[in-house]
Amino acid sequence: METLQEQLARVQAKIAAIETGAQEYGIGSKNVVHANLKTLYEREAALKQQISYESLGTTRAYARWPTR
Repeated sequence: METLQEQLARVQAKIAAIETGAQEYGIGSKNVVHANLKTLYEREAALKQQISYESLGTTRAYARWPTR
């Protein structure tokens, strides 16, 4: 099973491939379409959040303002 970091690297590589190249190409009579970029961005964000949670123990940062 892939680690979260490995999954993130794979998703980011796919994003880079889409951003720098064609999103659709044909082989013979078949067309191949890369994954939806929006979906990949959402997966990337989710993986980053999971990694942050595992490494920091939280997914949110809280600010406390001084009271007067």
